[in-house]
Order: sequence, then C-alpha cells, then structure tokens
Amino acid sequence: MTKPCIICVAITGSLPTKANNPAVPVTVEEQIESTHEAFEAGASIVHAHVRNDDQTPSSDPEKFARLKEGLEKHCPGMIIQFSTGGRSGAGQARGGMLPLAPDMASLSVGSNNFPTRVYENPPDLVNWLASEMRQYNVTPEIEAFDLSHILQAIRMHGEGLLPGKLYVQFVMGVKNAMPVDRDVFDFYVKTMRDRAPHAEWCAAGIGPNQIVVNEWSIAAGGHTRTGLEDNVRLDRDTLAPSNAALVRRTVELCDRYERPVATWRQAREILQFSPAGD
Repeated sequence: MTKPCIICVAITGSLPTKANNPAVPVTVEEQIESTHEAFEAGASIVHAHVRNDDQTPSSDPEKFARLKEGLEKHCPGMIIQFSTGGRSGAGQARGGMLPLAPDMASLSVGSNNFPTRVYENPPDLVNWLASEMRQYNVTPEIEAFDLSHILQAIRMHGEGLLPGKLYVQFVMGVKNAMPVDRDVFDFYVKTMRDRAPHAEWCAAGIGPNQIVVNEWSIAAGGHTRTGLEDNVRLDRDTLAPSNAALVRRTVELCDRYERPVATWRQAREILQFSPAGD
C-alpha cells in the first residue's frame, strides 16, 4: 500500500496533567516545543487544546493565538487543528478561536455519553460551529464517537454545511461511548467507503488501545492519531517521555505495513489545502 499515512499528534487535550505524566505540555511554550519535536518525528497535523495556569482546560482565544503564532514559526507547513471540544468551554465559547482561521478544527456533530457526564453537542451549536468554520475557511475534522455521527457528517457535508474535504475521525475507547471493537471499526471503514468514497478518514484509540487502533488504521489504508491527549504511556509500566515518542511508535507501524508517512506537503495535498504560505 503506497498511500501516505497522515499522523495527527494530539499534544495536550483537556484531561491529562503533569501529575499523570510530567511530559504533558500545558503552557503555550511547552506545547510549541513538544509539537516541534513531534513534527520532526513525522506528525503532519497537530490537534491542540490550551490550558489555564492551573492546568484546567480553556477556550481562551488569546492563548490559541499565541500557540498558532509559535507553531507557524517553528513547524512551518504543519496543519494546525484547534479543538472546539466541550470540556474546554460551553456554548459558543467553544468556537471563540475560529476567527484565528486555523487550517482545521475538531467538530463533534452529535451527543454521547462520556465517563462521568453527557458530552452535549446540540444541533443549534453544531450548526453554529459549522457556520463559523465556513466563514473562516476552517476544515472540520469530524470526531465521531458513534455511527450516527459518521452518518450525520456525511449528510451535512453533502448539503454543503461543512467546508473543505470531508475528514472523519473514529474515536474508540472512551468509557461509555464506542469501545475498541474490530467488527465496529471494519463497519465504520466500509460505511465511509460506501457512502463517502472521496472522503478521508482516520482513527484514534484511547489509553492502551491507542496502538491497537493505530495499527488497524494504518493496515486498512486510513490515517491515524496519537499523542499524550489520548494516552500517557508506552506500556503499562512506562510513561511516554514525549509526544514525539508516541509519533515515532506510529511511524514504526507505518514501516511495518509499508505505508509511507505523509509529509506536511503530502498531507496538505491529500486534504486539499493550499500549500503553506499561499
């Protein structure tokens, strides 16, 4: 299989703290440095959250602006993807960074259960976030926690509600949401191929299932996500020393399945972005 595999690195997220793993980058400066290392290791997309000084999640546009400036300087060409996830804010505050016009932003198009609460994505908010992405030419990465989210994303894209090329990420392994199940994964892939053959898809696994889903995705011809947001360990007894270490592990899987790792230029071409700086 010769199709390049896009590796997304989810550097921080909303939950892991330095108490979980000292390598989790929480300040903007740490995030820039960690992303640069992951970029050099082979990641071509960075999925980014920002944090308050006490490590709690934030939707502060000023922090996102500083992060974007630093990433553009130190990781030229890398695709910058900001999170609009519900742990970082409520309502339209979740999209407060979209006027910064990152290349991409995450978008959940439906609600589901999380470990201790309902992850609420009501239709009005989903439609507003999508409209902001259209206005600022931000390509959404659909975070699909359920089959219905995949079908909803395909419908919305077909109706012109989602800008850019359709890019759907299967998120598997969140407690009370979709477990890591090979039959389900294979059905997700079939659904994308049958109903959205011109779209791209990727997959992310949570915790120890990260490497499992990485391997499934790479072997099946999709793209994949790694990083300390989803998993802070290399194995049960070993903390991951960096985001770059998790990226390098994913690169090794690409080599095993003879998948070339997408450069940032190839990733931009696959996702139909203009070259950086254009």
